[in-house]
Formats: sequence, structure tokens, C-alpha cells
Amino acid sequence: MVVCGLACWRCRWLLPLLLGLAVIMGIIALAGRGWLESESEPYVQQASLWESCTWDQETLNWICESLMNYGWGRAAAATYLVGFVILVICFALAVIAFSIEILRFNFVRGIGGLLFVVAAFQIMGLVIYPVKFMEAIQLTGDNMFSWAYGFGWASTVVVIGCAFFFCCLPNWEDEVLGNIKPTYYYSSPERAPYLN
Repeated sequence: MVVCGLACWRCRWLLPLLLGLAVIMGIIALAGRGWLESESEPYVQQASLWESCTWDQETLNWICESLMNYGWGRAAAATYLVGFVILVICFALAVIAFSIEILRFNFVRGIGGLLFVVAAFQIMGLVIYPVKFMEAIQLTGDNMFSWAYGFGWASTVVVIGCAFFFCCLPNWEDEVLGNIKPTYYYSSPERAPYLN
């Protein structure tokens, strides 16, 4: 039976794996075309972080407009992308930090601080995008912010959770490193006659 709690050195890879999951979700958000989509048929609108597309009934093709032509589009893409790049750096640092036998806990706390910076940048991008998109782009039909936008928020939520764990991990340094001896509870038969 394998017991793996917070204070388990074998489980040190859980935090880097969660960061890796956040990186994967960030890649999906950056590459996905589902930031905004038509809610129901006819599907005439779709958008990514980079462009907005409308279905043309005459040519039966998507007509796309780059969001990089707008200042808010560049700001949303830049803030989310900067957060993503710092996230990839934090993931690499976490793998390095947990690979060495002598874990540097101040280094781990620094990764946690950087993850809060990642969350701030990603939240800025995720808030700028819908607010300004609705103001600047004329939408057709009923639309919703869809799956790729959701992956962006999911990545941000995982980053915030990991940031708290990375910042708090040094408080359990002895438990993680296994420096605490186990406590055994023993009662003698004289003290507990009901056990006989």
C-alpha cells in the first residue's frame, strides 16, 4: 500500500506535473479558435486570441480580421503570452528544483512568487479580451465565450493553486525531506486493562 500525502518525498513531482498541465492548457488556449463562438445555428461567428472570423453566406467561406490591428487585441495577446512564457520558465525551474536531492526551499518560494506574476498577466489578458471584444467587434447572432477561453481560465486557476503550494511548501521543509522521526503511540497493559 502506498501512502502519499503532502509530506511525502515520493510525491514531489505532483506540483511540477500540475504546472505541466497548466502549460498544456495554456497552449490549447493560445492555439484554439474557440475563444468566442456562435451559441446556436447558424454558426456565423468564431474568434481566437489572434483573429475574429465571420461566415460569409455569399462566398460560403470564413472572412477573418486580425485582432492585432486593435490596441486592445495586442494588449490581450501580449499579457496572456507574457504570462505563458513565464509559466514555461517556472515549469522548467520546478523540474530542476525537484530533481536535485537537496531541495532549495527558498528557490521553491521564488517559483511561487513568479507564479503569482503569471496569474496576474493571464488574468489581465483574459479580462481585456471579452470586455474590449464586445465593444469593438460587431457580433452576429447569439455568441458565447467558448472552450479555448475556458482553457485559458483553467490554466490560470491551476497556476494560482500551484503558486500557493509553492509559497507554502517551505513551511513543511522537515516533513517533505523526511527529517522528522515518526511518533509511535504505545500504552502499557497496566494503563489500559481493557485491551486484555
